[in-house]
Amino acid sequence: MTIAISIKGLNKTFSGGRKALHDVDLDIQAGEMVALIGASGSGKSTLLRHMAGLMVGDGSGQGLIQIHGRTVQKNGKIASDIRQTRADVGFVFQQFNLVDRLPVIVNVLAGTLHRVPLWRSLLRWFTPAEVAGGVDALRRVGIAECCAQRASTLSGGQQQRAAIARALVQGAKVILADEPIASLDPESSRKVMDILARVNREDKCTVVVSLHQVNVAMKYCARTVALHRGRVVYDGPSVALTPTLLRELYGADADDILALGDHISSLQDSKPAVPHLAWPAPLAPLARAA
Repeated sequence: MTIAISIKGLNKTFSGGRKALHDVDLDIQAGEMVALIGASGSGKSTLLRHMAGLMVGDGSGQGLIQIHGRTVQKNGKIASDIRQTRADVGFVFQQFNLVDRLPVIVNVLAGTLHRVPLWRSLLRWFTPAEVAGGVDALRRVGIAECCAQRASTLSGGQQQRAAIARALVQGAKVILADEPIASLDPESSRKVMDILARVNREDKCTVVVSLHQVNVAMKYCARTVALHRGRVVYDGPSVALTPTLLRELYGADADDILALGDHISSLQDSKPAVPHLAWPAPLAPLARAA
């Protein structure tokens, strides 16, 4: 299979000497839907932002991130052609990142800005075909009727779906979702996760989603990567993440993860989600760093 995301020897140290990422090595295949889990401060958001080229790793060492063979950053420097690479990467933020005063359709069509002339982006002038594409993306996420509304009038779940529609319009080959359901109610959370799973399945789009809830990861993602204090401590099938294994990996910190219930599964599912591209037979977890 083709490698969509390749990370080699990535380290990140913040001011004050706090180490956020430790020698992260990770390969994600094209078409996978992978969960990143870990307690708050484990490095999930930091890792996603490095994948997108929104943050740069430490300059020392051999840190390298590539997406579909194109370099995002190397040895603490963002690639000179990063804008071309980012055009293939959709980022779904926890706080939606929509412009409240603009109509939903304009927010969604922001996903086309990498391929339209500057003067059109400044005037917010879009062709009928582009507008039709934006409406179709909103239809796919179930909120086409909201296209003319101001973004501020949408619920949190609707805003998150609009953010996913923006990534669809962008034509992203990789979607990075940073805790997309952290601030949503159960029904909205399920809709958002269902949409990400459907985009992964129907568009063959690689999806990496950071989550707090282990059961949600098991429900939607065949593979889970677990981070603990900036280190990858597990990379394997989601179904193997039992409470016992989590306590082996995280020690006392496992209680913070296990205490978060799976509010999505509390709903009555007519069609339970099935993880796409099932991970092979369970692997032994990576050794936990001392």
